[in-house]
Amino acid sequence: MPGEPDPLSVLARRVLLDGLEALSPHIEALIFVGAQAVYEHTGASTLAVAELTTDADVAVAPEHLAEAPEIAQLLLSRDFEFQGDPGKWMTADKVQFDLLVPEGVAGVGRRGARLAGHGKRAARQAKGLEGALVDNEVRELGALDPTDPRRFRVAVAGPTALLVAKVHKIAERVEVPDRLVDRDALDILRLRRAVPTDGLAMGLARLRTTEVSRTVTTEAIELGRELLADTNAAGVAMAVRAAGPAGDGEAIAASVVALWGDLVRTL
Repeated sequence: MPGEPDPLSVLARRVLLDGLEALSPHIEALIFVGAQAVYEHTGASTLAVAELTTDADVAVAPEHLAEAPEIAQLLLSRDFEFQGDPGKWMTADKVQFDLLVPEGVAGVGRRGARLAGHGKRAARQAKGLEGALVDNEVRELGALDPTDPRRFRVAVAGPTALLVAKVHKIAERVEVPDRLVDRDALDILRLRRAVPTDGLAMGLARLRTTEVSRTVTTEAIELGRELLADTNAAGVAMAVRAAGPAGDGEAIAASVVALWGDLVRTL
């Protein structure tokens, strides 16, 4: 029926709640990030492209994380399967649940985050998520399936933190065309359309004056100038590809450039 969430989004939210339930002893150290978190802020989209995601992303704030119980054992006990790469877990429904630690607080290492009491494979490092440690608020999250009564109070990354993270993500993958990564560029447009420019500008100013998020925020602003400030830029092309036949490519490109330019001029 019109207005009902996509079945894949329903499944992804269920997996998120499964993960939060499994990790409930550590819920105060968790921050909801990724595309599902973006949609918490954007609500009903004016884009012709459906809000669709097939995974669940959660960031971990090490300073609030207890050494026990062990993350891996909690997830394994709820039938999550470790996928071999740090932080990658999957359910029997083949929906990925990613545990991420902002690179700036993840300890020494290449991919696995060093978490006391939890080893270096439970979660992985992710550059660009540092802002989520600063820009977040506790919300109550429930299922998209009306038959699932579960609700959890958990920190949700704010729109500015998500914007910074999305810019870093498309910058890392710009040379590797991928439809799922392309959607990250479209999520930037969703955030820009949904959140007032002044609010994002104030958020960026806050992140730039906070030590843990200063560097990645400054980098994101500069990356945006390269990736989002021109209709021929790589990030703009990603947004157009993500929109596909359902979207007006020229209009989307113009909107990305105009809205990013408006934000930069406000800084």
